[in-house]
Amino acid sequence: MAQTGVIHKYHGRILLIATGACAVHCRYCFRRNFPYGELQLSGQKIDSALAYVEQRPDIGEVILSGGDPLLLSDAKLERLMRRFAEIDHIKRIRIHTRTPVVLPQRITDELLAAFSALPAQIVMVLHVNHAQELSDSVKRICTELRRCDVTLLNQSVLLKEINDDGERLRELSEKLFSFNILPYYLHLLDRASGVGHFEVSEAEARSLHQYLQRHLPGYLVPKLVKEQAGAAFKIPIC
Repeated sequence: MAQTGVIHKYHGRILLIATGACAVHCRYCFRRNFPYGELQLSGQKIDSALAYVEQRPDIGEVILSGGDPLLLSDAKLERLMRRFAEIDHIKRIRIHTRTPVVLPQRITDELLAAFSALPAQIVMVLHVNHAQELSDSVKRICTELRRCDVTLLNQSVLLKEINDDGERLRELSEKLFSFNILPYYLHLLDRASGVGHFEVSEAEARSLHQYLQRHLPGYLVPKLVKEQAGAAFKIPIC
């Protein structure tokens, strides 16, 4: 819905492209082929998106994605979140971001205060693929976010010769939890031009997921999923 800036793919929640910019350019990212120009929010599109949400009481969650929403200024992000959070039927604002992992100093005291003051719950979905990405600086920021009642989840992408190893994935889940981050999704690679060398087969993905099930408590085992065009939800692999 380019005219409103709203992507309403799944029941009960909408997604907004807050910005096309990212703090880091991942080599495996499918968004290199994404039509940001059509969907990126402008002032007019924010008003249209608000009107769209206000008219649909079945929508309980607004997802801010991109790009990376945390590349907006504190003032712009706080204003955007507040306008949606003040709609009566919006229970949650979800932010998909890689910035706290690659640029933890972006989480300012002002932004933490904005999270604390919002009338809706804040869920932050991070993107960590390997335990080596989780530094002491990231842990400090995650601690501050949890103090502000921000729920922290993680999604990873299964990448050949990066994390396609049971022990690496087990270590990642354990370290995430020690940072107050709950493993959420383990994605099969979204196919895009130039990323095929990262692809892990579905059969191997199943085997790795079974390894995690054998070696971790259930709450530390991320859901193994893939995207399927036109589907009403992410497709579970096992």
